[in-house]
Amino acid sequence: MPHLPDVVLWSIPAFVLLTVVEMVSHRIHPDEDAAGYEAKDAATSIGMGLGSLFFDALWKIPVVALYTAVYELTPLRVPVLWWTIPLMLLAQDFLYYWQHRGHHVVRILWACHVVHHSSRKFNLSTALRQPWTGVTGWPFYLPMIALGVHPAALAFCYSVNLVYQFWIHTERVDKLPRPFEYVLNTPSHHRVHHASQGGYLDRNFGGILILWDRLFGSWTGETERPVYGLTKNIETYNPLRVATHEYVAIARDLRAAHGWRERAGRVFRGPGWQPAPQAAPGTAAPGTAAPGNAAPGNAAPGTAASGTAAPGTAAPGTAAAPEAAA
Repeated sequence: MPHLPDVVLWSIPAFVLLTVVEMVSHRIHPDEDAAGYEAKDAATSIGMGLGSLFFDALWKIPVVALYTAVYELTPLRVPVLWWTIPLMLLAQDFLYYWQHRGHHVVRILWACHVVHHSSRKFNLSTALRQPWTGVTGWPFYLPMIALGVHPAALAFCYSVNLVYQFWIHTERVDKLPRPFEYVLNTPSHHRVHHASQGGYLDRNFGGILILWDRLFGSWTGETERPVYGLTKNIETYNPLRVATHEYVAIARDLRAAHGWRERAGRVFRGPGWQPAPQAAPGTAAPGTAAPGNAAPGNAAPGTAASGTAAPGTAAPGTAAAPEAAA
C-alpha cells in the first residue's frame, strides 16, 4: 500500500487562516457589490463541512471495500512513482469533470451536490459547504481502479483536487492572466459555476483544469456579475434540512407521480424535468405529437420542476433540483 500524505488534514490550518483573512478583508475593504459574509450562512457552511467529515468516514467503508475488490481482481498495476503521480492526477481530474457534470444533470445525483450550491454567498467558507451523502461519486472512478491505480493513490488524487478548489471560492481574486485562465479553474470560472443566471447555469465543471470544459463545450467566461445560490433558494440555515431538502422533494414528487415512467424521470432525468402534460381524451396535449406518436415528456425550455431550471440548464443548485470543492 502506498504511503501518501493526507492532503486535506494537512490543509485544515491553511483553510482556517485564509478564511479568517478573507473575513477581515471584507471588514476592512468592503465591496458593496460582493456577496461577502453573513454569520448564519458561514456557520451553516462550516457545520456542513464538519458533518461531511463524519459521514464521509462512514461512506468510505463500503466504497473502499468495493475499490479494493476491483483492484485485487485486475491484473494491471500502476506504480506510485514521481512520474506516474501527475498522470494519475490528470486522469482523476478528467473523471472528476464527468462526476461533477453528472451531478448537475441527473436529479438523484444533484440531490447530493445541491448542498454545495445552496448558499447565496460566495466566499471561502462556501467551499466547506459539503454534502453528507457523498457516496454518489464512487462509480465515476472505477476505471482508474480497474486500470491498476491503488485506492490509496486515488484518494490522494481526489484530496489534491478538493484542496485546490478551496481557493477558487472567492470574490477577492479578479481574473488572472490569460494563460492561467485558459488552462486552470480559477475564481472567475468558479464564480460562473455557482451563479444562478440562465446563461451561467451548468457551466464550468472542471476541478483543477478548465480545459475539459473548453474541450466538451461547457465553458462560459465571466461577463456580468454572478447572482449566487439556487434558481429557487431554500430559506433555512438548518444543516439537516440543507443536507436533505432535495431528497425530500424527490420523495414528494414520487408520491404524486403517475406511473413508473414518470417516477423514473423524477429520479434519473434532469433536475428540472417535467412529464408531458396530460391530453384530454381524443386530443393531443399542447406542443406534443398526436396520440400514438408522442415522445416521452420533457420540460419545455426554461421550465422547471419544483422551482428549478430545465434539464441541462439547472443552476448549480435549486431548492428542489439544480461540486470542489469540488
